[in-house]
Amino acid sequence: MHSTVTEIIDDLSQVIFGKKTQIKLALTCLFSQGHLLIEDLPGMGKTTLSHALASVLGLSYQRVQFTSDLLPSDILGASIFNSNEHTFTFHKGPVFSQVVLADEINRAGPKTQSALLEAMEEKQVSMDGDIYPLPIPFFVIATQNPLYQSGTYPLPESQLDRFMMRISLGFPPKEAERKLILGVNNRDYESLPKRMNSSQLIDIQSEILKLTISDPIIDYIIELVSYTRQSGVFANPLSPRASIALGKAAQAWAYIEGRDFVAPDDVQTVFKSVTAHRLGIDEQTSELQIKQLLNAVPVPL
Repeated sequence: MHSTVTEIIDDLSQVIFGKKTQIKLALTCLFSQGHLLIEDLPGMGKTTLSHALASVLGLSYQRVQFTSDLLPSDILGASIFNSNEHTFTFHKGPVFSQVVLADEINRAGPKTQSALLEAMEEKQVSMDGDIYPLPIPFFVIATQNPLYQSGTYPLPESQLDRFMMRISLGFPPKEAERKLILGVNNRDYESLPKRMNSSQLIDIQSEILKLTISDPIIDYIIELVSYTRQSGVFANPLSPRASIALGKAAQAWAYIEGRDFVAPDDVQTVFKSVTAHRLGIDEQTSELQIKQLLNAVPVPL
């Protein structure tokens, strides 16, 4: 199965030029059964990545453009009265897809944001006393514009914590941007081969949870998290949910790298993506702060 994962990364690299690390981090989040937040400027390839990811994995896909007038029912669905049968019928919204792109999530109001984030946490939608389970696997990719841009409603810390990882694609390398200028088609999602199906993805997610994570690695994660609580440097220290997410993400990264055990490098590689948004560190300044944090905690031998 690892060879298939390598093929998926190569396929996605054909539509997202020069961003192999970010592609692997997105897969890490999906394999860890988490949800992904992508924070970047408009036009950086966030939508392209999410659509291509669903296509190559053979998953159903829906995109929701978040705006200030978007209602919770526009995402979750609504009960509509059937005049012939004199009953209400629930019509499912776009959230009932295996991959849901919440595009520019911070342009919608807090009530609409909360509706989606509740579905992410509970993996179900409650409507008029009935419960509707969401599909399995279920993966939300939310994109977010930088908060200094107009018309944004920042996600509260408690809702940011629902995202396992936050990444930024960043500007492409010069050679990659040259391809874009020359008109190389990087949006032909349908031409990508389907390398996997839902049941195979679920098997991978289960297999990753069985990867060996030794006591020294667990202690290392605890020491990193404890530093954020005791150093007095961070206004939002990491919660136990962050510890769990860090362990799962490190397991998924090790799997992608072709190993059946977690090494300290795996924890360090995913650490920024798992923790920076929880710590309240801005994406533009997180690199230095995370590096200082990692240097402050001894690495297990």
